[in-house]
Amino acid sequence: MPFLTTDVLPAGTLSRAPQPSLLTGDGLVLRPWCTEDAPAVHRAFQDPAMHQWHVRAADSEDEVGGWIEEWRQAWTGERDAQWAVADETTGRLLGRVALRDIVLADGVAEVAYWTVPAARGQGVAARATATLAAWALDGIGFHRLELTHATANEASCRVAAKTGFALEGTKRSAGLHRDGWHDMHLHARVQGD
Repeated sequence: MPFLTTDVLPAGTLSRAPQPSLLTGDGLVLRPWCTEDAPAVHRAFQDPAMHQWHVRAADSEDEVGGWIEEWRQAWTGERDAQWAVADETTGRLLGRVALRDIVLADGVAEVAYWTVPAARGQGVAARATATLAAWALDGIGFHRLELTHATANEASCRVAAKTGFALEGTKRSAGLHRDGWHDMHLHARVQGD
């Protein structure tokens, strides 16, 4: 039975070229991960705030090295795309921004981010998210980007609002965290927003 629609983005849209580095224009670079990032990611995941809002813990730099290899390979598989967010001048790791759960045929992905403790309150997550969203929607041609966070995570809600992700509603008891089930805000941007 034939489909009545065509794929929004064909297979190979991402993997036909190497993962790009993206400049925010204000001192940050979104770049592919490298093995040398493992110590900084491990340190970031020792922060209690990371444990509050994320479901992963990092026991060792070797474990994080495995994550980084998964993140690098995910680009080729076009299921996730992960970038290190770094200071453009010094190269110091400030955080991460990602497209997760990519469905090219539907032109949909979920945006995710985190920042290291020293980078919080400086607009790093918002600047990186805005750059990634512009690249994905305007440059690549995604139709819809979603962003979810625990309703209690007010900082994430501010990032979503600052970057044009409209609040669409609350997904009740939708995210399992270490302290139990959380209600999650669902934000989204679509082409033309």
